[in-house]
Amino acid sequence: MAFERHRWLRTGGILSTGILLLIAGYPMMGMSGRPLKDKLSFTEDGGDIAVRLEKHVRVLGGEIGERNLWRPGSLEAAASYVEREFHDLGFPVEAQEYVVEGETVRNLEVEIEGVAEPGEIILVGAHYDSAPASPGANDNASGVAALIEIARLLAKKPLDRTVRFVAFVNEEPPLFMTDRMGSLQYARRARQRGDNIVGMLSLETIGYYRREKGTQSYPTLLLRPFYPSRGNFIAFVGNVSSRSLLRRCLASFRRCSDFPSEGLSAPAWVTGVDWSDHWSFWQEGYPAIMVTDTAVFRYPWYHSSEDTPEKVNYPAMARVTAGLAGMVADMARRFNAG
Repeated sequence: MAFERHRWLRTGGILSTGILLLIAGYPMMGMSGRPLKDKLSFTEDGGDIAVRLEKHVRVLGGEIGERNLWRPGSLEAAASYVEREFHDLGFPVEAQEYVVEGETVRNLEVEIEGVAEPGEIILVGAHYDSAPASPGANDNASGVAALIEIARLLAKKPLDRTVRFVAFVNEEPPLFMTDRMGSLQYARRARQRGDNIVGMLSLETIGYYRREKGTQSYPTLLLRPFYPSRGNFIAFVGNVSSRSLLRRCLASFRRCSDFPSEGLSAPAWVTGVDWSDHWSFWQEGYPAIMVTDTAVFRYPWYHSSEDTPEKVNYPAMARVTAGLAGMVADMARRFNAG
């Protein structure tokens, strides 16, 4: 998750952002509530999912560690690991290569082709690079681990719509929001091909959860009365144009899981709303949202050398991952057209 671009908003700009939202009458949308009664679930033991998630995070955020353009060997090691995991699941892997500062980097894509509406694509993505000087266990080995495990859970399921899984390179600063960003390269090529991406989900920093009061903060003081003070939930975040997708995803997640969840649809200039690969898809007119534990607003070791695998809550992350897998399967059904 990229952050440096918005440091100024963490001081005096925080309160003014919220006030401007109210004055302008923007449709900021908060969504919370209990899971729906018609809950769907996977029968696989959540403990097994947790074990596999921990394995992925310990390889990416421990054995490999810092992985970015300035550590090209480690970046390639991370890409090779993700590629092997997808291959082991039986997926042919498509690599989208491009050159940045003399280094060849790549996005990695696999898909489950839809049986009824194959031209309608739901894309689930996560970036596998880490911030400079950080091993990136939560940011974003956690998102990549969930990406692999959701692909595993859905690999043998017939789905009406096509579901595409993409591991992106070069999300972190100073590459964020530049032409060198992997997801922007991908989104542009998707638009050029005419891909009908009906929804993009960016898995971003999803492994840290706390039950104590005061463990959750927010980018604007005006959100505090409406959202929990405990950092025990998974958040669905999008811009105003993606609010319909956000509503459908949140409702679907609650059909599939009883894990606490919250939603926010707000203008993209609100701090944190555009802090991941979903931003790239907005640039090409695709609906896209971020799924996150809120990163810097909860996680004390964000973008630091202390973002290490033992900080991740694997049992909680397993519940989130299983719920997201059910949500993606639900979203890929013909009846869930939104």
